Amino acid sequence: MLKLSDNELLVLIAQGSHAAFAQLVERHNQRFYRLAFRYLNQRELAEDMVQEAFIQLWEAPYRFNAQQSQFTTWFYRIIINKCLDQKKRRTPLAFEDDQDFVDEQALGNEQLLEQTEQRLWLENAIYELPNTQRTALNLCFFEDLSNQQAANIMGVTLKSLQSLIMRAKTKLKIQYQTELENDHETR
Repeated sequence: MLKLSDNELLVLIAQGSHAAFAQLVERHNQRFYRLAFRYLNQRELAEDMVQEAFIQLWEAPYRFNAQQSQFTTWFYRIIINKCLDQKKRRTPLAFEDDQDFVDEQALGNEQLLEQTEQRLWLENAIYELPNTQRTALNLCFFEDLSNQQAANIMGVTLKSLQSLIMRAKTKLKIQYQTELENDHETR
């Protein structure tokens, strides 16, 4: 099963293969969890969204069309849509640290603590961006997808994606400069 492509696994899943499903989940679970976590900022909620998406895949694998897109492109869209729907239904909470991102044993180190605070600030700032800008940043910078892959997932042109990234980066830079100025004034 390890050597089978995603499409080959999906054919087996459509035939009811639990082993193929388990392999596909194991192969991609962490990538989709990271994306969901970046949207929702809550570990359990992100896990739930990914689990729900995989359950839907198990129940209706025929919804995937290999002629139209790659599995990961199609499934990224599903995860993003589930997260956006979930985000509409709740009020934002304070950022929740994920143990994948923070080494709690090393928090005694003052430099690491400062870096962690900066990372948390950035995560929260990204969380507040418009959905399209946040999606573009998450896919290109945190999921290491090419701009073209991200554009395909989002259903936009490459030029539109690049514009979204530039607007997001500009907004984050302005927010960060404002934050630094406010910190400097309070000292």
